Amino acid sequence: MLQTSGAPEKGPTDIAGMIAGSMRRMGVTGLPRNYEIFYEVFTGSNRDLVRDFEALNGRPTQDALDKLAVKYFTQNNRHAIVEDAQEQIATRAQEILSLLGRERSSLEKFGVILDQTSNGLNARSAIPHDLMRKIVGIMAAATETTIAQGRQITQAMEEKSSELEEMRSQLQRYKRLADTDPLTRIWNRRAFDKRMAGIFDEQRSIMFHALILADIDGFKAINDQYGHPVGDKILQGVAQILKTQCVNDCFVARTGGEEFAIIVEGLSEDATVKLADTMRLAVEKAEFIIGSGTRKCGPIRISLGVCMASDAANADELYAKTDQALYASKVDGRNRVTLFSSIPKGKFMKSWLLYRND
Repeated sequence: MLQTSGAPEKGPTDIAGMIAGSMRRMGVTGLPRNYEIFYEVFTGSNRDLVRDFEALNGRPTQDALDKLAVKYFTQNNRHAIVEDAQEQIATRAQEILSLLGRERSSLEKFGVILDQTSNGLNARSAIPHDLMRKIVGIMAAATETTIAQGRQITQAMEEKSSELEEMRSQLQRYKRLADTDPLTRIWNRRAFDKRMAGIFDEQRSIMFHALILADIDGFKAINDQYGHPVGDKILQGVAQILKTQCVNDCFVARTGGEEFAIIVEGLSEDATVKLADTMRLAVEKAEFIIGSGTRKCGPIRISLGVCMASDAANADELYAKTDQALYASKVDGRNRVTLFSSIPKGKFMKSWLLYRND
């Protein structure tokens, strides 16, 4: 069985080697999806996953591992899940159409009986009492049968409609998962891109939006020193700090690696810069504890760039200008906020060489 206690204290090479060794001892194929499960179990970040993994008694089959992947890593299996939900919705819709077809057929038959009876009655000037009683009996039976069938179909349609509503709710949950970063549980790049595009749908919307980009300073060095499990915990902590600081209507996303984006709505330029600096200070003052002990990592610092949507022509330009402001913060010494409109024109020409030490 994997030993998770104290794992975050080890370096990334130690962890990778121990996980690979455990997979070999258990006879598990070295597939990426299997490594992801072992990594999460080894770091102990998901207790429910650890419990279910331990229930496999040390010799997990590939089928059992795949079931764990579907259960705990929905983000990576969202396409298959959505396709399955869509198939179920199509099946339920077809069943409802079939029920409607049965109802139509039943009503058509009842209509034929009514027409025939009406025609027969009109053709007679006088109808014997016994014959009239038989006709009434036949019509009553046909009516009762039609009503009974209608009740059954109504009940069946209610059940199918309830199932369709449940499928719709599931698709909504899966849609949200598809837009959620699995590590930090905030919005991901996919959701961010959609939200950014929406800013420029209306001219009025542009006037009330701004973008903040935040990047953790020296994150590569943190990973090298403490290992990726600690780096993951720091990413999670920073994400929650940024989200907590957004008391107004903000959209917080992880856009990749150690970079976060905050779409701000309804704040002035000064208020947006103040919010960004509040975030910076909150991260710097936060304590990041390594493992289950009292050993601290940090302080952790972030650099931020700010740009108002009114300073850009479209979403791409807004992102590029905010990124330029972030770059200026990095060049000026990190752990600071830079507003795009305050940068002297042509002062900073971006070079990716800056990020080699991060």
